Amino acid sequence: MNMKTIQNLIFDFDGTLADTAPLIMATMQTTIHELQLPPRTDTECRATIGLRLEDVPAELWPGDTVAENTFVAAYRRIFNRLKRPLSVECFPGVLPTLGHLHRSGFRMAIASSRSHASLDEYVDMLGIAHYFTMIVGGNDVAEGKPSPEAVLKILDRCSWSADETLTIGDAPVDILMGRSAGTATCAVTYGNGKESDLRSAAPTYITDNFPDIINFCSMSQS
Repeated sequence: MNMKTIQNLIFDFDGTLADTAPLIMATMQTTIHELQLPPRTDTECRATIGLRLEDVPAELWPGDTVAENTFVAAYRRIFNRLKRPLSVECFPGVLPTLGHLHRSGFRMAIASSRSHASLDEYVDMLGIAHYFTMIVGGNDVAEGKPSPEAVLKILDRCSWSADETLTIGDAPVDILMGRSAGTATCAVTYGNGKESDLRSAAPTYITDNFPDIINFCSMSQS
């Protein structure tokens, strides 16, 4: 891929911008217990973070129609009950880095598997909504990650060029999504994905430090 200067940044949310894993894990295990579904370990549950909620049952309980028909509604009900007592914060370095990128003229968007309404709630709560030109949630697309649909939707609506865009995420599906859409990609290793799996997805850049994104953008300009 011939990269031009990076002008646009498309971020995943969960595990990339915000540490939502404790809340997600608590919700998943409570849902599994309440529905009396076959138990799944925290490791197995964590591996599904980044997928659309509707796609989780097939991943954890293939062929289980009870899980398929009951998990999503129960998860959302329990999530709404737990989200207030369990805090969610941005990862270290995210807030100042987003501010720097915004002041430097970079255009930014979010492509997440989380529902659009939930995304809006969180970016407002975290005080970062004004940084993003567009937000695409899991219910805004017909196909979830690793389909490139969310990134392609952003590129089309915002009139951004793929070869001037960097897609950033913590899961292999984020990297595959960005690559399939023709963008450069950056994997962050501090989130929910395993570093070995992220490297196997062949990102353009990989880092355990969110502010490094500034350096990657500068490298594209040199």
